[in-house]
Amino acid sequence: MLIEILAAAGGTAAPENSFGFTEAMKQGGVIAWFILTVLVIMSVGSFYILITKLLEQNKILGQYKAIRGGAFWKANSLSEGATKLEKNSAWRQLVDDGLAAENQHSKMTDSLEAHDWMHGSLARSAASINARLAGGLPFLATVGATAPFVGLLGTVIGIYRAMIGIAIAGSAQIDKVAGPVGEALIMTAIGLLVAVPAVLAYNWLQSRNRRIAELLSGFSTDVLANITSRGTVKPASATAPAAAARPAAAPTTTAPKA
Repeated sequence: MLIEILAAAGGTAAPENSFGFTEAMKQGGVIAWFILTVLVIMSVGSFYILITKLLEQNKILGQYKAIRGGAFWKANSLSEGATKLEKNSAWRQLVDDGLAAENQHSKMTDSLEAHDWMHGSLARSAASINARLAGGLPFLATVGATAPFVGLLGTVIGIYRAMIGIAIAGSAQIDKVAGPVGEALIMTAIGLLVAVPAVLAYNWLQSRNRRIAELLSGFSTDVLANITSRGTVKPASATAPAAAARPAAAPTTTAPKA
């Protein structure tokens, strides 16, 4: 581009550039375009998973903040509090599964078995949510692990074609090897550009999923404690405002002795 501008300013025609990206890919033929298409599909899929999973995680985390500071734990019962949660949300699923396990525990003769049944039901519910959040992450891991090698395949083919050009020409003329070598370098760069964002996205989403898993485990524990205590036990954050609103007892004074 700079050469063309300077040539136009000098009144002379710009030299034709036959070593650009398109020219290198044309020389690479069907194999080069196929490898490029695979890398583009990997990149588009990686960014799609990153955006969709990030939105899903933000939604769950936002719902959790509303639960901790909202009216859920202030309700008289879990059934009443469940109506205040969004339908089809992860937190509503945990509450509904816990209530369903409570309704089924009457069939168990041993109280310990009933507790284990409800605990297992909540654990299965949390595991299903975590599995849903982890969906798509294996694709990111696969892209991060294989994209450099896919680009390396294009690099090997480009260098091989450059060697053939040198052998046919009998000498390493720049016009004979510039296209294949340029294709090789382009494939290497594209492979890295696809792999690095995928690896970063995978690690970031995994760390956020671990945080959500901790919140789900803590919430399911609170739900189980509330069910087994008949609504008496609630999280400290839910009972703290009530305790703070309670007026402090007036200090007692003793009359001085005469």
